[in-house]
Amino acid sequence: MVELRERRAALLANRRLTWVFGADDPAAVRREVQAGGIRLRVHVPRAPVTSAAGRPIVLAFHGGGWCWGSPEQSRWMAGRIAARTGAVVVAPAYRLAPEHPYPAAVEDCWAALNWVVAHADDLGADADRIVVLGDSAGGTLAAVVALRARDEGAPRIRGQVLIYPVVDLVGLRGPGLGGIVEHYLGGDGSRAEEWAVSPLRAASHAGLPPALILTARFDPLRRHAERYAAALRTAGVEVAVHCPTLATHAYLTLPGISPASRAGLARVVTFLNQVLISRQR
Repeated sequence: MVELRERRAALLANRRLTWVFGADDPAAVRREVQAGGIRLRVHVPRAPVTSAAGRPIVLAFHGGGWCWGSPEQSRWMAGRIAARTGAVVVAPAYRLAPEHPYPAAVEDCWAALNWVVAHADDLGADADRIVVLGDSAGGTLAAVVALRARDEGAPRIRGQVLIYPVVDLVGLRGPGLGGIVEHYLGGDGSRAEEWAVSPLRAASHAGLPPALILTARFDPLRRHAERYAAALRTAGVEVAVHCPTLATHAYLTLPGISPASRAGLARVVTFLNQVLISRQR
């Protein structure tokens, strides 16, 4: 726990390094709202709405191994997505382990999805045009939310953007990874078999929305993204994969030091415009 607190403190301090992590986009307005006990960071484009139905919605889940992180660490990406797609980007501060082990994060992300649907009018948004997005642990949560929405028949998800996701926690090993999994699962490693922990282990991936999966050549978790892309394709899901050759894990949230971040963001924006705009009712 001491190491975890130190890492959280370091991450909080590093968020001030905008030359590394980027800053809010001036073309989007940022505000915070409360959804029950969940804090939501909302990015709204300054540009006028172009659809009578309202703006599309991107629900964005931050990374951090389910143990640290917050929506602030992805503000560079979130603000630019809002500005370049015209979408309302909503980023929840879901509960973190080990204080709040699984399924707390999953339940918070699911609650956030249902909150934006119920409050779409207040957001000036269209509840029928939603994409889930997440990076690293947030990518896992986005995949899980898409699966649950399919299984429950609502809300309708138009697409999923999974950025270097972790899709199978069974036997996950690596520097620091074992401890993260133990924290997230509350010490009960048997739960890694559940699809809401390891979305690769879902009984079926058929009927899921189109996916954009981002990874990187030097990402130690690259095989996760590749395996999930393969599983989706096998199930008949439309999948695009972006894998820059000179990048590693977390590159998309490090625009100050990773040239690949801008190309990755461009791919995300193109995908979002395709599924949110070209497929309107």
